[in-house]
Amino acid sequence: MFGPPGAGKGTQAQLLGEALGYPHISTGDMLRGAQKEQTELGRRARAYMESGGLVPDELVDAIVSDRLRREDCRQGFILDGYPRTIPQAEFLGELFAREGVRVLTLGILVENHVLMKRLSSRWTCPRCGRTYSENLAPGTVNSRCSRCRVPLVQRKDDTEEVIAERLQVYHKTTLPVIRYYRERGVYVEIDGDRSVKEIFDDIIDIVRERTDLKLQTSL
Repeated sequence: MFGPPGAGKGTQAQLLGEALGYPHISTGDMLRGAQKEQTELGRRARAYMESGGLVPDELVDAIVSDRLRREDCRQGFILDGYPRTIPQAEFLGELFAREGVRVLTLGILVENHVLMKRLSSRWTCPRCGRTYSENLAPGTVNSRCSRCRVPLVQRKDDTEEVIAERLQVYHKTTLPVIRYYRERGVYVEIDGDRSVKEIFDDIIDIVRERTDLKLQTSL
């Protein structure tokens, strides 16, 4: 699943994972978890993530490779936030070729000015990771997660300066990866400036047209 920060790819990846019965694998969540646990990987990744830069390929490749070899990925999985560079895409391609994995890539498109507004008003539950937007839900700031009932926080990389840097990094580094998959005929674009349900309905239609996978649920 591709898309710039704030495009909603994490939400859609989670919904699609639930519909297919596949694990939703977010490299961002894995790296933030490593930071929270104070692992060596987390300490090395912290400076890159807080400044809006990309974590070096070798660190991300290692954690993703280990995760995809677990039992719950045997039937399939949804990747969110990886690959972000051509070397990562090539690494993943070699891994998939060895394991006989088929690929479908989806890209959610949203204009930069919309992303800036979304991200600068985004608040997160520090316990479950659920996100809230002050634009979509007035009064959210300084309130609590509806699920965990703990106070919401704003991520350090959701300030306007860092957001601008993250978007610049995305367009410079990740768009070549999108071309990489488009040239191989496995990339489909989706308009992300719509409701969650409208986007998800499109994704379901694409999955049904492009694969023989069976969906367990729908939004």
